[in-house]
Amino acid sequence: MTSALVFTSRDVEAAVSPQRAVDAVRDAFVAHARGEWTMPPKVYVTNYPAGDFRAMPALGGGHAILKWVTSFPGNPARGLPTVTGLVLVSDAQTGQLRAVLDAATVTALRTGAAAVLAAETLGRSDAKTAAVIGAGVNGQAAARTFIALGRDVMLFDVDPERAARVAKELGASVASREEALAADLVVTVTPGHEVVLTEGTLQPGQHVSLMGADGPGKAEADDAELLRARLFCDDWEQASHGGELAHVAISAGDVTALGDVLAGTADGRRSNGEITMFDSTGLAIQDLAIALAALEQADHLDLQHLTL
Repeated sequence: MTSALVFTSRDVEAAVSPQRAVDAVRDAFVAHARGEWTMPPKVYVTNYPAGDFRAMPALGGGHAILKWVTSFPGNPARGLPTVTGLVLVSDAQTGQLRAVLDAATVTALRTGAAAVLAAETLGRSDAKTAAVIGAGVNGQAAARTFIALGRDVMLFDVDPERAARVAKELGASVASREEALAADLVVTVTPGHEVVLTEGTLQPGQHVSLMGADGPGKAEADDAELLRARLFCDDWEQASHGGELAHVAISAGDVTALGDVLAGTADGRRSNGEITMFDSTGLAIQDLAIALAALEQADHLDLQHLTL
């Protein structure tokens, strides 16, 4: 029989702080850029317009994972979460299952970490204002991560009551759409069904982390706005098929991987006047990083065991 540790949502949150998530995700990007951690592109099983299922494997740090996760944007109206699923962690040498983690919490932690890591890496060194557009679970994670790193953050959501409630809980401020879009560092975490950045929205020197268009048919930025910016992504293979960048006529040479910037093999921002955009499709290596960070704290938590 096999016995695996079970990390509930609360267990994952207790094990991995936003600061730790940023460090773990940064290390994962660098390991992937160096070829030390590997992953194939995620596989989508779609049932649009309802939502989709995603299978995301990765190998690194002596472990392998498979994340089976869903995205059903209409679920909140049914009283159900948008994202559900599991992260399975196995020993890479024996194949034995070591842990099972709540995928929604892992996803929120790594999404917030990637959004803020990209913003802090690619934004201007003198950036003062930060805003998150979208106050859902992953938007909250991005705002929480900014705050954990010492930044004040503005929050905008199409639902003003939700924006006010979340801002109060996190210690953020509520912004209008226009105020949020004018921030030095902007993170968009929307369902991706409506363009947030229309043509001409952004001003020189701004950075945007586009986190919502993580699958086919989704977009948060107008094509013309994308082409005004210096473009970055988490992984070209994924982004070119299922992210923001799939909508515009560009090639791999037009886009810089964030991992290469973090590894020191590619330039990040080249001038204060550049508009930089980071297209995130969500990588399994990020989930692996959060899962391994959680496992580091296993001895300090009262975890359940799953026997198979």
